[in-house]
Amino acid sequence: MTPTKATCHCGAVELRVTLSDGLHSARRCDCSYCRRRGAVAVSAPLDGIRIVRGADNLALYTWGTGTAKHWFCKTCGIYTHHQRRSNPNEFGVNAGCLDGVNPRDLDPVAWSDGINHPSDRKR
Repeated sequence: MTPTKATCHCGAVELRVTLSDGLHSARRCDCSYCRRRGAVAVSAPLDGIRIVRGADNLALYTWGTGTAKHWFCKTCGIYTHHQRRSNPNEFGVNAGCLDGVNPRDLDPVAWSDGINHPSDRKR
């Protein structure tokens, strides 16, 4: 796949993203966090994201198990990407940040069952 430019809203953060399976991996998650965020995410391998500009302008948010790591622009607040809890060996990338992509054009988008994630089950 050809690397694609991705930016936050204000342009302070710019990424070069190589997707695992193009836009075919588009999905949403219904965990308590993602359903509030509402973004459509596409998959990239861990070596599939290069921060071109604004690394110092990214904020990190984690919670719970600490496995999922979500990055945001400190200026405009846009979520750009996250390391997945469902597969820590890949990133989810905000499809709305990719140049030339309108997430609405990806409908219908599959949903992941984040509410019933195995990490949340009591032992």
